[in-house]
Amino acid sequence: MFDSFVILAEMRTGSNFLESNINEVPGLHSYGEAFNPHIMCKPGQTELLGVTLAERDADPLRLIRRMREQADGIYGFRLFHDHDARVFDHVMEDRRCAKVILNRNIVDSWVSQRIAWSTNQWALQDVKDAKKWRVKFDPDDFRHLYFTIKERQILIARRLQETGQAGFYLDYDDIQDIKVINGLIRFLGVSFELEAFSGKFKKQNPETLADKVRNFPVLEATVNEIDRYDLGSLPNFEPMRNPVVPSYVTTEKAPLLYMPMQGGPDREVKAWLAAIDGVKPEDLATGFTQRDLRKWKRQHPGHRSFTVLRHPASRAHAAFCRHFLIGGPDTYSEIRQSLIDTYKVPLPAAIPPDNGYDVEKHREAFLAFLGFVASNLNGQTPIRIDGSWATQGHVVQGFGQFLLPDHILREDDLAAGLAEIAHEVGVEAPELPDIEPDAPFTLADIYDNEIEEAVRKAYQRDFMLFGYRPWRRGA
Repeated sequence: MFDSFVILAEMRTGSNFLESNINEVPGLHSYGEAFNPHIMCKPGQTELLGVTLAERDADPLRLIRRMREQADGIYGFRLFHDHDARVFDHVMEDRRCAKVILNRNIVDSWVSQRIAWSTNQWALQDVKDAKKWRVKFDPDDFRHLYFTIKERQILIARRLQETGQAGFYLDYDDIQDIKVINGLIRFLGVSFELEAFSGKFKKQNPETLADKVRNFPVLEATVNEIDRYDLGSLPNFEPMRNPVVPSYVTTEKAPLLYMPMQGGPDREVKAWLAAIDGVKPEDLATGFTQRDLRKWKRQHPGHRSFTVLRHPASRAHAAFCRHFLIGGPDTYSEIRQSLIDTYKVPLPAAIPPDNGYDVEKHREAFLAFLGFVASNLNGQTPIRIDGSWATQGHVVQGFGQFLLPDHILREDDLAAGLAEIAHEVGVEAPELPDIEPDAPFTLADIYDNEIEEAVRKAYQRDFMLFGYRPWRRGA
């Protein structure tokens, strides 16, 4: 599938450590910073594979051709934002070059860079040689790095979308997980598993940020000013979602616009809206184009739009049951088979399950599904990120491409929220139907701390954005 790979990273993201483990795998070899404009792989090196520094700078593709000619397997290199732009354009267009995208919290990267510059220690092979330093935080310098890296991340995502390619995304913490590294090896097309890390490089400066920065309050204030939700620490590898305007629902007797979020209490909200109009839920107006909806808004002054959030645990469980267990037209048959064969989710053979599928088996299967979702949302699987388990923050961002909702309600206080919206548009709020329980088992039947931890791992971004507490019955 792939002839080569590129590690798209930045300084102090753990790329040395990642590369050292890749180079432990037979059939894989990474040449390091082969296209650093100031050095060739390392200081003092003047040529690589018979190509001199001057020859590389005159024609960087010459070095890539030489790598290909001498490759005994799949070759690669690391490429940072300030490396040769001609090489970036070349690899992004090359579909046989695997894209490995490594990111790290930009605050940690900046601090690590400044410590390395101050101590001149860029890699640590023995902890007894570690050099310590407390840096002075420079807001202007940090802002420059922050926006440079953010722009690069956006560019990489856009180029992958434009060319119809998928990258293998890694966060700094991921490279410490042997299972994830072995997943990367499989992604590159090599049948080999590492049993342990190479041990060549050790983590530098494991202290907290407060212990590494002399003027830590200045760092905190600057980061909060730029990114108040600290999204830089939560890697986001989901493709941009569209606003899904055809799914929006309106009422005739009140200027209400419902923007459904897949995996939410859709049936109950539509029944509530239908009661306002005195019709069946299937008779509500929907299927709009953006032009149609703009016309509807002009014709309904005082309109209110809303969507409904559901606790990530409830939403993931609802998607799990609906698409993989109970059967019917909403079953994702191909993804279901992949979950069983590739991701070892112990789903029952029968749909719906027979009597042999008990509560404990359901809990085990749901936990495995949450593990898949975490990898899926991190861009580490070839399976699409379905709207029913996509992060809700990303869905709301997708809405914003056309219209941000006036109200973002929460399922655990839905009746009161809907009543308030009804009051705003001058209609009496009908009774909200009870939320239909999941089948064959409810989340309450299986919920425990292990499930809560798995949900939080998969949905870090939503927990940060929306402040979810641990799941409870009725949440």
